[in-house]
Amino acid sequence: MARHYQPVYDYAVICLASSAQVAAMVTGTAFHRTLNRLAFGESAVALRPALLVTVRDTIREWSGDDRISAVLPALQKPAGGRGLRAATSMTPENRILAERAFQALPAASRCLLWHVEVEADPLSVPAGLLGMDTDIASAALEQARDKFREGCVHAHRELAPTQDCRFYNRLLDVPIRRGGALLPDVQQHLDECRYCRGAAEQLSHFEGPLGPLTAEAVLGWGAHRYLGSRPGRASHGSRGARSGRRGGGRRGGGRHGLLSRLPVPARRVPEALRSSRALLSGVGAVSAGVLATVLIISASSHDGGEADPAGSNSAADGKGPTSATPPGTAGLPSAPGVTRLRNAGADLCLDIRDLPKEGSGAKLAECTAVWTQQWTYEDDGLLRSVADPGLCLDSHKDAGVVVLGTCADEDAERGDDVRYDITVQGELLPRWDERLALAPADDDPDADIVVKVRDHSSDAQRWQPEPLPTAEGSLSIEEQRDPAARQVTLTDGRTA
Repeated sequence: MARHYQPVYDYAVICLASSAQVAAMVTGTAFHRTLNRLAFGESAVALRPALLVTVRDTIREWSGDDRISAVLPALQKPAGGRGLRAATSMTPENRILAERAFQALPAASRCLLWHVEVEADPLSVPAGLLGMDTDIASAALEQARDKFREGCVHAHRELAPTQDCRFYNRLLDVPIRRGGALLPDVQQHLDECRYCRGAAEQLSHFEGPLGPLTAEAVLGWGAHRYLGSRPGRASHGSRGARSGRRGGGRRGGGRHGLLSRLPVPARRVPEALRSSRALLSGVGAVSAGVLATVLIISASSHDGGEADPAGSNSAADGKGPTSATPPGTAGLPSAPGVTRLRNAGADLCLDIRDLPKEGSGAKLAECTAVWTQQWTYEDDGLLRSVADPGLCLDSHKDAGVVVLGTCADEDAERGDDVRYDITVQGELLPRWDERLALAPADDDPDADIVVKVRDHSSDAQRWQPEPLPTAEGSLSIEEQRDPAARQVTLTDGRTA
């Protein structure tokens, strides 16, 4: 308890805007009330934030009692007790999500986050309070940060005032978490929605020090002054300056740099199109059997319907041989239905990032005959990778970012996550939500493939199936010639 007394007293002085004797009285009362709650079973693990909140609530209660205020004039200061009494809420509107997420954390996580991020204490301090070594505490701290962020995302979804806000929940979180740009339709929604702008601002704090966000969410009143009064911050600077992994050293700029990189969309989607996020119907709905036939025909050659053989050399740039078939196929011709998908807007093809394995992302790349650009569209809607036939394109696994996932049966829980309908316009619509369409994040090579709100008009959301190029030196059936006849001498002297 001795460890907590001075910080609690300091916060009482901040809330009262006075260092009079009443600050010590408030501090003593806060300890008394907190210990009483512990006697009734409340956790004693995260004591510091609990004591500070009790200080704030005690001052607010006393300032609202005219008899106590008359005896203790220090409670009547506009910047102190009177201001607390007049406040409608102790949690700022733009910190409600963070406050809800922090209070939902386990007590050990709250203890670690508060002492390291807010108090700027060495990790050994909360580790000692929790009875764990620093290695375990370090891992637990990283887990606490992750859970804190997840809690904010969950709170944004739970408290969302409209269906649109819930719809954009994960599409808002993932780009901020990855340090990239928001999708144009998400950016447009932020321009119009104050609630989601506040959520984006709170999530952006996770790219840097969490001290300001945590203190403002838990304390509200006097949070900045309390942060500035912490000895750990005065002697070591901000948490971000002491940690190479967090703050300004992370991704080169922290949260302010990240928000400044969020682009304003080049165009606004008309309201009529935005309101048309309804389930696919009419001419846009094409049966899977017909779609498979279209792809097979597109991938066929002109020699009677057989697929073009996959050659051993790439015809993309002529710079050297590139394997066009998966290992173990020995250069066999491609199977019927094998195709590559070219994006109409970027004029680049659907490819796999790094090695084909579960979780590998999908991307745009220059179109070649490389086997990671080869796909088969099956009768039941599976979009299967030829590079690894056990993997299919999954648009639901990574919260809006398209990756490879294990193929699943049509009636399985993940069945719709790896299945697509292809419209006559060439849109790839995930069956788990056909209001969406697959599209690149931008038109550049190496751009991620993501799910976007279907706009019915953008070339970026259209994919053109096309046959694989025939490698140089390979012959079609028509090009093959009979070997030249050779003259031989028979045993009787005649020639043939």
